[in-house]
Parts: sequence; C-alpha cells; structure tokens
Amino acid sequence: MNVDLNSDLGESFGPWQMGNDAAMIELATSVNVACGLHAGDSDIMLKTAQLAKAQGTSIGAHPGFRDLHGFGRRPVPGITASEIETLVAYQIGALQAVAALAGHKVTHVKAHGALSNVGCVDDMTARAIAAAIKAVDPKLYFVVLPNTALVRAGEAAGLNLIYEVFADR
Repeated sequence: MNVDLNSDLGESFGPWQMGNDAAMIELATSVNVACGLHAGDSDIMLKTAQLAKAQGTSIGAHPGFRDLHGFGRRPVPGITASEIETLVAYQIGALQAVAALAGHKVTHVKAHGALSNVGCVDDMTARAIAAAIKAVDPKLYFVVLPNTALVRAGEAAGLNLIYEVFADR
C-alpha cells in the first residue's frame, strides 16, 4: 500500500495570501491546485505548478463551484449535469494549460468543497464530474472518498480511482 500525503494549495488570490504553499509543498507528495473559480487565479496556479515541479510533487486539478465569496463551500441549487460537466472540464483544462507553462503535468482531479460533498451523495453530480474528467483526459486519476457516488461514477466511467481519507477527521 502506498500513502500519498496530499494537500490543497494554490488558494491565494492576487495579493491575498492563503496559507504557506512553499512550506506545504515540501511535505506533500501530491497537491490539488485551486483552478480559479472557488479560489486561486492563473498566476497563483502557475506559481503553484512551478513550486510542485521543483519539488517533484505531482499536481491535480481541484475544481469547485464558481463561488469565490463562499470559497466553494456552498452548493449551487438547480445546476444541471451539463453545467457541472462544463464547469469541471473548464477548470481541468485551465490547470493543464498553466501546468504546461511550468513544464509540469496534471495527474489527477479531486473535486473541491461543496462540489465534492454533493458529488458524494448525488449520482447526477458524480456522473457529471466523472464524465468531464473522462472527456478531458481519461488517464487522469479521480480522487474519491470510499463508498460514495463518486466511486460508482468513476468506476462506471472507467477512470482510475485513488481513494482518499482525511487523517484529521
């Protein structure tokens, strides 16, 4: 069994600092990079990808709902499967493009906050997230909580899954 120490990074925005990404990246073996809709921006994404590349740390897209004020922690009632799929694909693609500038590659996707929480229990949301990943790059790993709708959707889509556990919970 391999244990991957994973951390959510790239959550700063413009001049506003969130956490100490440089210190965390030295400890992590993989990181999830905010893709600009719940946190982060293109410059922060690039800086995070550059830090990760220098440390030999893998990076993944951390897509969330478009919710800067609520940090992606608020569900979006009435959002359709198509809208979720587009939202997730857009964010994965944004990180892939910025990672390419840093000479790095995106290896995984982990839904953020409310998008993940809803996806854990709602089959439609889970299927839309999995469909977006598969459409963008079916070789990307899908990080999921065990025994959730995300697992079922990822398996049905034929994606490679990585099971996560929150050590602090």
